[in-house]
Amino acid sequence: MNKKYYNKISRRKFLGQASCAAIGSTSLLSTLLDLKKINAAAAASSSLADGNYKALVCIMQSGGNDSFNMLIPTETTAYNHYAVTRSNLAIPLNDILPLNGTNHGLHPAMTGIQSLYNDNKLSFISNIGTLIQPITKQEYYDESVDIPLGLFSHADQAQQWQTSIPHDRTAVGWGGKTADLLQSMNGNSNISMNISLAGTNTFQKGNSTVEYVIDPYDGAIGIEGYNGANSRQQIITNSVDHFIDQAYADMYKKTYVDIIKVARDSHEEFSTAIDGVSDFNTQFSNNDVSQSMQMIAKTIAARDTLGVQRQIFFVEFGGWDHHDEVLVNQDEMLTVLSDAMKEFNDAMEEIGTSGCVSTFTMSEFSRTLTSNGNGTDHAWGGNVMAMGGPINGGNIYGNYPSLELNNSIEVGGGVLIPQLSCDEYFAELAMWFGVNNADLADIFPNLDHFYTIGSDDPPIGFLNL
Repeated sequence: MNKKYYNKISRRKFLGQASCAAIGSTSLLSTLLDLKKINAAAAASSSLADGNYKALVCIMQSGGNDSFNMLIPTETTAYNHYAVTRSNLAIPLNDILPLNGTNHGLHPAMTGIQSLYNDNKLSFISNIGTLIQPITKQEYYDESVDIPLGLFSHADQAQQWQTSIPHDRTAVGWGGKTADLLQSMNGNSNISMNISLAGTNTFQKGNSTVEYVIDPYDGAIGIEGYNGANSRQQIITNSVDHFIDQAYADMYKKTYVDIIKVARDSHEEFSTAIDGVSDFNTQFSNNDVSQSMQMIAKTIAARDTLGVQRQIFFVEFGGWDHHDEVLVNQDEMLTVLSDAMKEFNDAMEEIGTSGCVSTFTMSEFSRTLTSNGNGTDHAWGGNVMAMGGPINGGNIYGNYPSLELNNSIEVGGGVLIPQLSCDEYFAELAMWFGVNNADLADIFPNLDHFYTIGSDDPPIGFLNL
């Protein structure tokens, strides 16, 4: 089992996978959020009228994916620039997997992704990254335009890809804020719209939303010992049931007991729903990433039992910080990623939900085009993937850049200025998911620097809106 490359949460059982109902104030903020939820629900009423289900599945490649060895130019001049710049890290031209209708190809480990792209089920978005506003090479050198905080920092950039707010280290996740607005679409308030296969994360934390954490292998994580068979576990079960069933005048005790009760009930509800899902014909690989995708597929298959019409999932695939041995590591890790995405897409087609699930990747930054000897260092603009029935597949969106050093967007050391912003990428996903145009600026405050909100055209065009 390949556990080296995935930040898997502990198997320990713990108290407190509560619902996404926030504890605390009925402040002005809560009131405003409620009004926005009503607005969002009304705006999406046409899609809800036919019981339309939608899911977003985010795969975070933590560490900084060297994505210009993932999507590679094959036209002679462009490949030669790539080969000279990448030097000992360049993939031989004859090993690159061809993509239909384009002068680009894939790392040889990505056969599953090649199949998805060539079948119009997946697209790439090229040279994208965190931006506050568009910036030129000269403006970068002159420091005359604001750039993201901690531009080459793992912590800062990981947060910014999850919040899409690169000028504020206190921001909450755009997936969380989306759930704040749309939670009323789900009839089930016991289980959050946001389900994490990677523990607590920034992406899914909103102002009133918290993620519901599940295990890639075991599903819902319950109270340790509860409903167990041995005598000690029966004592725990009886004790928990006893104090949950009591009436408490003290608001703090009552709040605590309510959390435990929701944790117990949501665990039982989620587990029952997942247990009712038939085995897939699709075979998932025996590693944490594929098993996470299989658990997501089971959760989607149980959507009617759970009573949900919107879900946001988060998977973290760690270990992409390849300052050394980038070629060896990518051979193995891109295989894992490619296989997991192909397996998940196959499962979605098997259960008839591929048309309502959008899967997308992100990583805190790409890496330098130049070699540091046997690896690469932190950079900026890179390439991501979007997969599923709603995707306009078989395309590369954005302008794939020249990989020649000293080009108009290369600022030194093989670092490229992004030509597309995360805001455009994420806003298009949010729009497809049901977020009203009027609420986009609240989730993505810099979006209007790159896109005219309310335009008839989508920000990028990779989704069927």
